[in-house]
Amino acid sequence: MNRRILIAGGVAAGASAATRARRLDEQARIVIFERDSHVSFANCGLPYYVGDVIKNRNELLLQTPERFKRRFNIDVCVRHEVKSIERKGKRISVQNLDTGNNEWHGYDRLILAPGASPIKPPFAGMDSTNVFHLRNMDDSDSLRAHVDTGKVHRALIVGAGFIGMEAAEMLAHRGIKVDVVELTPQVLPPLDPDMAAMVALHLREKGVSLHLGSGLEKLVAREGKVTGVELASGRRIDTDLVLMSMGVRPNVALAKDAGLALGPNGGIQVNERMETSDPAILAAGDAVEVVHSVTGKRVLIPLAGPANRCGRLAGEVAATGTGPSAPTVAGTAVVQVFDQTVACTGLSRKAAQAAGIEARHIIIKRPQHVGYYPGSEMMTIKLVYEPKTKRILGGQIVGGSGVDRRIDIIATVIHFGGTAEDLAAVDLAYAPQFGAAKDPVHIAAFVADNQDRGLVEHVDSEDVVSLAAQGYQIIDVRSPDEFANGAIAGAINLSVDVLRAEHHRLKPDRPILVYCQVAQRGYYAARILHGLGRDDVVNLAGGYAAYSIYKRAAEHLTVS
Repeated sequence: MNRRILIAGGVAAGASAATRARRLDEQARIVIFERDSHVSFANCGLPYYVGDVIKNRNELLLQTPERFKRRFNIDVCVRHEVKSIERKGKRISVQNLDTGNNEWHGYDRLILAPGASPIKPPFAGMDSTNVFHLRNMDDSDSLRAHVDTGKVHRALIVGAGFIGMEAAEMLAHRGIKVDVVELTPQVLPPLDPDMAAMVALHLREKGVSLHLGSGLEKLVAREGKVTGVELASGRRIDTDLVLMSMGVRPNVALAKDAGLALGPNGGIQVNERMETSDPAILAAGDAVEVVHSVTGKRVLIPLAGPANRCGRLAGEVAATGTGPSAPTVAGTAVVQVFDQTVACTGLSRKAAQAAGIEARHIIIKRPQHVGYYPGSEMMTIKLVYEPKTKRILGGQIVGGSGVDRRIDIIATVIHFGGTAEDLAAVDLAYAPQFGAAKDPVHIAAFVADNQDRGLVEHVDSEDVVSLAAQGYQIIDVRSPDEFANGAIAGAINLSVDVLRAEHHRLKPDRPILVYCQVAQRGYYAARILHGLGRDDVVNLAGGYAAYSIYKRAAEHLTVS
């Protein structure tokens, strides 16, 4: 008798599960039940369709029910929602959302891929015609149609996560004035504050108004439309459109009602083969808890990559009864924010501290390829590592071209439990237009290793004021011309090239903070002074470039 594999939910996890199962079992009867109107679409491309960068919506439709049937012999029922699971009888109740009819379908293996739903705060006015979410094709169609009327001059986005940042750029691309409201005091909460500050400043330079550290308090609606919002700070912002981008919650009601075990974070609990507490039922996607690559703990990471890979495994196990262990997930992500590329993987410094993991970090600024080849763009890399083991815990990068490649290298090292020494030893391709013989990730690893071996001690920009108050001598080791164009208050200029000859000018009874533009010459200066007998020298991480961003952020990115 042919195996019956039923799948509740399509898109990334469900569609990947279905096609993998078919490739491994040609005789199985495979059916996908999808409650939305589209079974497989590129949800990561939705903001770009709204922004008219992707002009043809059909390009976002990866598969249709007809293609699934023609190529894979998989039956797809859109607008059909799985309402309940009868585990003892191994059957599910499915409702046709267009007719209201319910039918029972038996299974040998059931795969749950219910995904996650946008967080919808309980505000009056949420049902207004100009309040939107951006989770599926219908959402993007509605939002784009509203923008296409030409009557939207100002838009407000609630939430400064990845989708919020993409939407901010795309709405600005359509000529709309954009306000972003974020409850936390920074954009892109997965980043550390110092890295997020660079993104925030860039957004403001592009005309986006940020309201950080103050959540949404109230929607002001009139005649079925929102005309403005009120923040917890008391501020009122007028708007023609509200996009809710406050994150998602896993859709676990179906699993919970069926008595399946949930994990510590409220997601569906699965084993290493994506099997739930009922071996006949598997699960994958945004509703499922996965194992974090660094902490080893169960977490919810609603990203397309893990959903696709875990869905593929669930399909294999459903079809064959066996399969490899589920991959761990580092939460690797990348987003384009106007002219910046922002990426992260693993743990931030603050996340490591919250997890109780001892962590140190370094910050470097390097061009994506050698400076003598035209078009080089700078990137800032923050590498977080565990001092006792030198294990890489995470990385964050903000820059231009080449950021995606570097974050993937760091993510790969994290996946294999690698150290700073391992990262420094990775053999990477080099040509002048692509990188450098010492790639930026190599430099980051070198700096982390130097710090861990006690060759240099780094301090952050936020530490400068307190160190000055403690009596540190602040020495700018750049050239006189650079110094004249801007320097830290109270610093004296002593170029690294004359430091050996002029070090006697430094007070012997006061510790020293050295800095240059991006910290490289500062490191040289610290080693020179160490060789001359000074063991009380620290180097400013990221140099004056990082410090100037920190100062601008402190001055302009205030809580609204």
